[in-house]
Amino acid sequence: MGDRSTAASKPIPQGVARPQVKIAILAYGSLIWDEECLAPHITGGWRLGKGPRLPVEFCRISPKRKKALVLTIDPEQGHEVATSYTLSKRNDLTQAIADLAVRERCDERHIGFCVRNERLARRPALPANHLPTISGGWAGARGGGQSGFSAQAQYASPLHARIHAWLTRHEGLDAAIWAALPVNFRAETGRDFDHETAVDYLRSLPKESLAEAWRYITYAPQETDTPLRRHLARHDWWCRLDFHT
Repeated sequence: MGDRSTAASKPIPQGVARPQVKIAILAYGSLIWDEECLAPHITGGWRLGKGPRLPVEFCRISPKRKKALVLTIDPEQGHEVATSYTLSKRNDLTQAIADLAVRERCDERHIGFCVRNERLARRPALPANHLPTISGGWAGARGGGQSGFSAQAQYASPLHARIHAWLTRHEGLDAAIWAALPVNFRAETGRDFDHETAVDYLRSLPKESLAEAWRYITYAPQETDTPLRRHLARHDWWCRLDFHT
Protein backbone atom coordinates (compact mmCIF):
# COMPACT_ATOMS: atom_id res chain seq x y z
CA MET A 1 0.00 0.00 0.00
CA GLY A 2 3.04 2.25 -0.30
CA ASP A 3 4.90 4.32 2.25
CA ARG A 4 2.32 5.21 4.89
CA SER A 5 4.54 7.84 6.55
CA THR A 6 5.01 9.67 3.24
CA ALA A 7 1.29 9.60 2.50
CA ALA A 8 0.43 10.71 6.01
CA SER A 9 2.79 13.70 5.87
CA LYS A 10 1.43 15.14 2.63
CA PRO A 11 -0.40 18.39 3.50
CA ILE A 12 -3.76 19.43 2.12
CA PRO A 13 -3.07 22.05 -0.61
CA GLN A 14 -4.07 25.62 0.13
CA GLY A 15 -7.46 26.52 -1.28
CA VAL A 16 -8.69 22.92 -1.13
CA ALA A 17 -11.46 22.38 1.40
CA ARG A 18 -10.74 19.75 4.04
CA PRO A 19 -13.29 16.95 3.56
CA GLN A 20 -15.93 16.79 6.27
CA VAL A 21 -15.45 13.82 8.57
CA LYS A 22 -18.29 12.56 10.75
CA ILE A 23 -17.06 10.81 13.88
CA ALA A 24 -19.43 8.85 16.12
CA ILE A 25 -18.69 8.65 19.84
CA LEU A 26 -19.98 5.35 21.23
CA ALA A 27 -21.20 5.10 24.81
CA TYR A 28 -22.97 2.65 27.12
CA GLY A 29 -22.53 4.19 30.56
CA SER A 30 -22.18 7.50 32.39
CA LEU A 31 -21.09 9.50 29.34
CA ILE A 32 -24.71 9.49 28.18
CA TRP A 33 -26.01 11.34 31.26
CA ASP A 34 -22.78 13.02 32.38
CA GLU A 35 -21.05 14.50 29.34
CA GLU A 36 -18.86 16.79 31.48
CA CYS A 37 -16.13 18.54 29.52
CA LEU A 38 -17.07 16.64 26.34
CA ALA A 39 -20.36 18.56 26.05
CA PRO A 40 -18.94 21.50 24.02
CA HIS A 41 -17.39 19.08 21.52
CA ILE A 42 -20.45 16.99 20.59
CA THR A 43 -23.60 17.72 18.62
CA GLY A 44 -26.94 16.27 17.67
CA GLY A 45 -27.93 14.60 20.94
CA TRP A 46 -27.69 10.92 21.81
CA ARG A 47 -29.08 8.21 19.55
CA LEU A 48 -30.09 5.92 22.40
CA GLY A 49 -29.71 2.23 21.66
CA LYS A 50 -28.71 2.95 18.05
CA GLY A 51 -25.02 2.07 18.35
CA PRO A 52 -23.43 -1.34 17.73
CA ARG A 53 -24.13 -4.17 20.18
CA LEU A 54 -21.03 -4.64 22.32
CA PRO A 55 -20.10 -6.93 25.26
CA VAL A 56 -20.05 -4.82 28.44
CA GLU A 57 -20.29 -5.44 32.18
CA PHE A 58 -19.77 -3.60 35.48
CA CYS A 59 -16.37 -5.23 35.93
CA ARG A 60 -14.01 -2.26 36.13
CA ILE A 61 -13.00 -0.55 39.38
CA SER A 62 -12.80 3.15 38.55
CA PRO A 63 -10.33 5.50 40.27
CA LYS A 64 -12.28 8.38 38.72
CA ARG A 65 -15.47 7.27 40.50
CA LYS A 66 -14.13 6.59 44.00
CA LYS A 67 -13.40 2.92 43.31
CA ALA A 68 -16.97 2.19 42.22
CA LEU A 69 -17.75 -0.64 39.84
CA VAL A 70 -18.32 0.78 36.37
CA LEU A 71 -19.02 -0.47 32.88
CA THR A 72 -16.34 -1.43 30.42
CA ILE A 73 -16.10 -3.53 27.28
CA ASP A 74 -15.07 -7.08 28.16
CA PRO A 75 -15.18 -9.76 25.44
CA GLU A 76 -15.00 -12.51 28.11
CA GLN A 77 -17.33 -11.38 30.92
CA GLY A 78 -19.35 -8.85 28.98
CA HIS A 79 -22.98 -9.18 27.93
CA GLU A 80 -24.01 -7.84 24.54
CA VAL A 81 -26.06 -4.66 24.86
CA ALA A 82 -27.17 -1.95 22.49
CA THR A 83 -24.86 1.04 22.78
CA SER A 84 -25.68 4.67 21.99
CA TYR A 85 -23.83 7.29 20.02
CA THR A 86 -23.50 11.00 19.41
CA LEU A 87 -21.40 13.00 16.96
CA SER A 88 -18.16 14.83 17.55
CA LYS A 89 -17.96 18.42 16.33
CA ARG A 90 -14.38 17.75 15.34
CA ASN A 91 -13.32 17.24 11.74
CA ASP A 92 -10.13 15.48 12.83
CA LEU A 93 -10.00 12.01 14.37
CA THR A 94 -6.98 12.78 16.55
CA GLN A 95 -8.72 15.80 18.11
CA ALA A 96 -11.90 13.77 18.73
CA ILE A 97 -9.82 11.07 20.45
CA ALA A 98 -8.13 13.70 22.61
CA ASP A 99 -11.51 15.17 23.64
CA LEU A 100 -12.81 11.78 24.78
CA ALA A 101 -9.57 10.96 26.61
CA VAL A 102 -9.85 14.19 28.63
CA ARG A 103 -13.41 13.34 29.64
CA GLU A 104 -12.43 9.78 30.60
CA ARG A 105 -9.33 10.96 32.54
CA CYS A 106 -7.23 8.48 30.60
CA ASP A 107 -4.33 8.33 28.21
CA GLU A 108 -5.29 8.53 24.53
CA ARG A 109 -4.01 4.96 24.06
CA HIS A 110 -7.14 3.86 25.94
CA ILE A 111 -9.47 5.34 23.34
CA GLY A 112 -10.40 2.78 20.69
CA PHE A 113 -11.21 3.82 17.15
CA CYS A 114 -12.51 2.30 13.96
CA VAL A 115 -12.53 4.04 10.58
CA ARG A 116 -14.56 3.25 7.50
CA ASN A 117 -11.63 3.24 5.08
CA GLU A 118 -7.88 3.75 4.78
CA ARG A 119 -8.24 7.31 3.52
CA LEU A 120 -9.11 8.45 7.02
CA ALA A 121 -6.44 6.21 8.55
CA ARG A 122 -3.83 8.15 6.58
CA ARG A 123 -4.74 11.51 8.10
CA PRO A 124 -1.60 13.35 9.26
CA ALA A 125 -1.76 13.12 13.06
CA LEU A 126 -3.09 9.57 13.32
CA PRO A 127 -0.73 6.99 14.87
CA ALA A 128 0.69 4.29 12.63
CA ASN A 129 -0.33 1.14 14.51
CA HIS A 130 -3.64 0.48 12.75
CA LEU A 131 -5.06 -3.01 12.87
CA PRO A 132 -6.74 -4.36 9.70
CA THR A 133 -10.15 -5.73 10.57
CA ILE A 134 -11.77 -8.88 9.24
CA SER A 135 -14.14 -6.88 7.09
CA GLY A 136 -11.48 -4.74 5.49
CA GLY A 137 -11.77 -1.52 7.49
CA TRP A 138 -9.05 -0.04 9.64
CA ALA A 139 -9.06 0.10 13.40
CA GLY A 140 -6.82 0.41 16.41
CA ALA A 141 -6.03 2.25 19.59
CA ARG A 142 -3.44 4.93 20.19
CA GLY A 143 -0.23 3.34 21.42
CA GLY A 144 0.49 0.20 23.41
CA GLY A 145 -0.31 -0.69 26.99
CA GLN A 146 -3.03 -2.80 28.54
CA SER A 147 -6.12 -1.48 26.80
CA GLY A 148 -6.74 -4.80 25.06
CA PHE A 149 -7.60 -3.15 21.74
CA SER A 150 -4.03 -2.21 20.86
CA ALA A 151 -2.17 -5.01 22.62
CA GLN A 152 -4.37 -8.08 22.12
CA ALA A 153 -5.30 -8.89 18.54
CA GLN A 154 -7.67 -11.67 19.60
CA TYR A 155 -9.89 -8.99 21.14
CA ALA A 156 -9.40 -6.43 18.41
CA SER A 157 -10.37 -8.40 15.30
CA PRO A 158 -13.96 -9.51 16.11
CA LEU A 159 -14.80 -6.35 18.06
CA HIS A 160 -13.49 -3.96 15.44
CA ALA A 161 -15.06 -6.03 12.68
CA ARG A 162 -18.41 -5.63 14.41
CA ILE A 163 -18.00 -1.89 14.80
CA HIS A 164 -16.80 -1.57 11.21
CA ALA A 165 -19.86 -3.50 10.01
CA TRP A 166 -22.02 -1.04 11.95
CA LEU A 167 -20.19 1.87 10.32
CA THR A 168 -20.83 0.46 6.87
CA ARG A 169 -24.57 0.44 7.62
CA HIS A 170 -24.43 4.16 8.47
CA GLU A 171 -23.20 5.79 5.31
CA GLY A 172 -23.07 9.25 6.90
CA LEU A 173 -20.40 8.13 9.42
CA ASP A 174 -16.67 7.92 8.73
CA ALA A 175 -15.32 6.73 12.09
CA ALA A 176 -16.25 5.64 15.59
CA ILE A 177 -14.37 6.13 18.86
CA TRP A 178 -15.03 4.78 22.34
CA ALA A 179 -13.47 4.33 25.78
CA ALA A 180 -11.31 1.19 25.74
CA LEU A 181 -10.46 1.11 29.44
CA PRO A 182 -9.06 -2.16 30.79
CA VAL A 183 -10.85 -4.67 32.98
CA ASN A 184 -9.06 -4.54 36.33
CA PHE A 185 -11.27 -6.38 38.83
CA ARG A 186 -8.85 -9.22 39.45
CA ALA A 187 -5.84 -6.90 39.55
CA GLU A 188 -7.55 -4.74 42.20
CA THR A 189 -9.18 -7.46 44.32
CA GLY A 190 -7.17 -10.63 43.70
CA ARG A 191 -10.42 -12.45 42.82
CA ASP A 192 -12.09 -13.40 39.56
CA PHE A 193 -15.14 -11.37 38.64
CA ASP A 194 -18.54 -13.00 39.15
CA HIS A 195 -21.80 -12.02 40.83
CA GLU A 196 -20.70 -13.15 44.30
CA THR A 197 -17.32 -11.42 44.22
CA ALA A 198 -18.89 -8.26 42.77
CA VAL A 199 -21.42 -8.08 45.62
CA ASP A 200 -18.68 -8.78 48.18
CA TYR A 201 -16.66 -5.94 46.70
CA LEU A 202 -19.59 -3.52 46.74
CA ARG A 203 -20.35 -4.41 50.38
CA SER A 204 -16.75 -3.68 51.32
CA LEU A 205 -16.86 -0.10 50.02
CA PRO A 206 -17.05 2.89 52.35
CA LYS A 207 -20.35 4.78 52.19
CA GLU A 208 -19.16 7.49 49.82
CA SER A 209 -17.82 4.95 47.32
CA LEU A 210 -20.88 2.72 47.66
CA ALA A 211 -23.11 5.71 46.95
CA GLU A 212 -21.11 6.43 43.80
CA ALA A 213 -21.42 2.78 42.69
CA TRP A 214 -25.15 2.73 43.42
CA ARG A 215 -25.80 5.88 41.42
CA TYR A 216 -23.66 4.70 38.52
CA ILE A 217 -25.38 1.31 38.28
CA THR A 218 -28.86 2.73 38.92
CA TYR A 219 -28.57 5.56 36.37
CA ALA A 220 -26.94 3.46 33.66
CA PRO A 221 -28.95 3.49 30.42
CA GLN A 222 -31.89 1.10 30.30
CA GLU A 223 -30.25 -0.58 27.28
CA THR A 224 -27.27 -1.59 29.43
CA ASP A 225 -29.07 -4.56 30.95
CA THR A 226 -26.18 -6.75 32.08
CA PRO A 227 -26.32 -9.96 34.18
CA LEU A 228 -24.79 -8.22 37.21
CA ARG A 229 -27.34 -5.43 37.03
CA ARG A 230 -30.17 -7.97 36.93
CA HIS A 231 -28.60 -9.89 39.82
CA LEU A 232 -28.41 -6.75 41.95
CA ALA A 233 -32.03 -5.88 41.14
CA ARG A 234 -33.02 -9.13 42.93
CA HIS A 235 -30.55 -8.82 45.81
CA ASP A 236 -32.16 -7.86 49.16
CA TRP A 237 -29.15 -5.89 50.41
CA TRP A 238 -28.82 -3.88 47.20
CA CYS A 239 -32.55 -3.22 46.97
CA ARG A 240 -32.55 -1.65 50.43
CA LEU A 241 -29.98 0.95 49.38
CA ASP A 242 -31.12 4.43 48.39
CA PHE A 243 -28.70 7.20 47.52
CA HIS A 244 -31.00 9.38 45.46
CA THR A 245 -30.39 12.39 47.69
